[in-house]
Amino acid sequence: MSIGKPERRGGYQPPKLVDTAPLFAWPPQPLGLLKWLFGFPGYLWPWTALYAAISLVTWVFLTPNLSTMKSFSVGWVAYIFCRNVALIALFTGAWHFRLYVQRAQGTDYKYNSRWLSTDNPRFLFRNQLWDNVFWTFVSAVPIWTAYEILTLWMQANGFVPLVGWRAHPVYCLLLMLFIPVFQETHFYVIHRLIHWPPLYRAVHSLHHENVNPGPWSGVAMHPVEHVLYFSGVLLHWILPSHPLHVLFHLQYTALSPTQGHCGFHKIELPGKIAIRTEQYAHYLHHKYFEVNYGGDIVPFDKLFGTFHDGSDEAQEALNRRMRMRNRAPRN
Repeated sequence: MSIGKPERRGGYQPPKLVDTAPLFAWPPQPLGLLKWLFGFPGYLWPWTALYAAISLVTWVFLTPNLSTMKSFSVGWVAYIFCRNVALIALFTGAWHFRLYVQRAQGTDYKYNSRWLSTDNPRFLFRNQLWDNVFWTFVSAVPIWTAYEILTLWMQANGFVPLVGWRAHPVYCLLLMLFIPVFQETHFYVIHRLIHWPPLYRAVHSLHHENVNPGPWSGVAMHPVEHVLYFSGVLLHWILPSHPLHVLFHLQYTALSPTQGHCGFHKIELPGKIAIRTEQYAHYLHHKYFEVNYGGDIVPFDKLFGTFHDGSDEAQEALNRRMRMRNRAPRN
């Protein structure tokens, strides 16, 4: 099977085809599953562990006590909002600074060799970067923060089930491990919903202006999409959870798109270390629009015929599907 064609104007083509995790493989692949779970890179390392560590530091050092959050007050609400502003500014800003300001690795491993758009009327201020930053801070952070504040307030008042790590360590650990699986499932459902033509035109098309995405494109979305996108945290209104689960869920949802939209297959770190971003599949979604709606944990796209692994064969299958749809009679 051949690897897909390079970008028309140049760019990096990964040497291996996109694949999904062996979590739901049949027949089972126990050795492959263990390697995926604990290997590097894998399910835990480095990315899930990184987001879990950020949420743990946030909970221990940067979050008020639950007793403080029993009643709304400007103080703690504003504190959490400012903390979230600083968190995404530092995290996403670091990716953008190294890859797009310093251009520390040039276009090495960059899927599309072009840089972010400037003087482009499709974007606010005619600038892709400032458009993305605007939607991140004006819409994404306030809606993320609103979900966080409301959920923590409900936990503080016992309106939703609360669980402690000391009393139920195994359950709490399993729930932490389950959150990325749930979030990917939730994302797939709402992503297919907002690709429904009326919603796509009114809402999701704003995000898809980023055909050649960068780190700040991750949560550059329409406010309606933000309401849907961050609503996965409602899981913790039903399942017994600890505030750490809430923080991890929301921060994973808010920060991981930076990695997913950075535009590079590998990130080069000092010491000649290169770490894969594992996000070529989502880059193909931004390139072709109607493939790879989900992630690589649960194989929804394989199940529903929208998987694109980067090969010529997958591209031809997409072309056939588009030709058949275009020939279908319209009422």
